[in-house]
Amino acid sequence: MKKIYSSRGTCCRQIEIETDGDLIKSVTFIGGCAGNTAGISKLVSGMKIQDVIDRLKGTDCKGKGTSCPDQLSKALEEILAEM
Repeated sequence: MKKIYSSRGTCCRQIEIETDGDLIKSVTFIGGCAGNTAGISKLVSGMKIQDVIDRLKGTDCKGKGTSCPDQLSKALEEILAEM
């Protein structure tokens, strides 16, 4: 499954996610802090969707109430809801 998620409240504009069942195959952030988002993408590849949500949900960036990792968790929650 491939999902394109429009991020809200962060520097990254979009998150492209490819999954295979309950596993994350790849994540690409469009915009955001390049090194951080590339690192997150590498770390979550091959992980279970729920494990990533559990680790990243609620992560805050500069008091915004969200972050690129938090937005990824929201996108992954949408994927789970669609399964």
